[in-house]
Amino acid sequence: MGQQRFVTKEDVFRWMEKGCATGIQPGLERMEWALERLGHPEKRLKFIHIAGTNGKGSTAAMIAQVLRQAGYSTGMFISPYVTDWNERISLDGRPIPDSSLVRWAEHLRPVVEEMDREVGKPTPFEFWTLLALCYFAREAVPWFVVWEAGLGGRWDSTNVAFPLVSVITNVGLDHIHLLGNTLGEIAEEKAGIIKPGVPVVSGAEDPEAIRVIEKRARENKADLYLLHRDFQVKTLESGPENQRFQFGNVYRTLSDLELPLMGEHQVKNAAVALMTLDLLRQFYATVLEEEDIREGLSATDWPGRLEKVAAGPDIWLDGAHNREAARALAESVPEILRSHTYERLHLVISVSADKEVDEILKPLLPLADLVVVTRADHSRALPVEALAEAVRRVSPETRIREASTAAEGLRFAKEDAGDRAMILVTGSLFLVSEVRKWLLTN
Repeated sequence: MGQQRFVTKEDVFRWMEKGCATGIQPGLERMEWALERLGHPEKRLKFIHIAGTNGKGSTAAMIAQVLRQAGYSTGMFISPYVTDWNERISLDGRPIPDSSLVRWAEHLRPVVEEMDREVGKPTPFEFWTLLALCYFAREAVPWFVVWEAGLGGRWDSTNVAFPLVSVITNVGLDHIHLLGNTLGEIAEEKAGIIKPGVPVVSGAEDPEAIRVIEKRARENKADLYLLHRDFQVKTLESGPENQRFQFGNVYRTLSDLELPLMGEHQVKNAAVALMTLDLLRQFYATVLEEEDIREGLSATDWPGRLEKVAAGPDIWLDGAHNREAARALAESVPEILRSHTYERLHLVISVSADKEVDEILKPLLPLADLVVVTRADHSRALPVEALAEAVRRVSPETRIREASTAAEGLRFAKEDAGDRAMILVTGSLFLVSEVRKWLLTN
């Protein structure tokens, strides 16, 4: 008797527990083997491939929104999701339907079973990458696919794509146990997405990282466009709900652009997105009117990135989960406090155990009047007691409360917040996802 067919996506997830390998397994051999069996669906698609330490998702969202505004059907593959798993694979802003997810999982199951016998089980991320490729190539059929790398770049399963443009948003110290201990080593991994003759856009600012990216681009005869050298950005105004900025390159200057995402780092992400879009316009005859760019940027929505989700007291979410993201968040918070006339900041934080906990805490703790340490409902989350000890180690004077759950942490943060406090939930995308779901359903 054959195996029972998948009926729900929960069936797929249960099957994956045995059908897929555990952990991260670098290398493209399994992906290349599977794509050969599947008839190379990736060759039917036009990709914009995005790697980088931070800002990949925001940059992807901006590029996709402008392309959709211009009338181009656009798929997007991202990691991780914020509210629902299906957000990882979307078409024109709509998550993949459960029925399509189940259909393509069923299509892949015999391939995965043969794969296990021939080259080894795929990882879950490899499985979802294959599923996204099948969905985009044979069902959704978008004009473009905005394609976000999961981890690193060189050995990431998304690196089977040959894109129109490669994008490296920035390079920072994250996943050092896997990618390397220096910015140069991590840049080597990110720069692994650079392909022969394919133009590259990067927002990298560290000299060591830039040298690595430049070298890789030269070796591949790929034109490289760098922030501050080949394209420029200037913030004009940062208000309580949006930012205004100016962008320029050799092709054009656009002033008084509006972006609803907060933080100076998002303006830099927008510049990377706009440079990428200009390359699509210049080299691939993509029709992008200035009005499309303005309206697309102003309509960009990216949950969990300095997102205000509740009022009275105001609760903000930000998925900063490494040292660079925490520093960028810390630079943005004072402007938000000022523009909203908040008098104090209550921080609700959880951090994954495999992260540089102290480096995430250092820029944020000096801003907080109260720190509520909690634990996201995820196996990788650091225990509350260990996180509290890290807070005391980094900032002995900080006022701390310990909460066993995210819901309890929010209650503690609200107790003496009043109307003039900003509650900021951060440190972990898992925590942000959990809190966002809870707030939107309660």
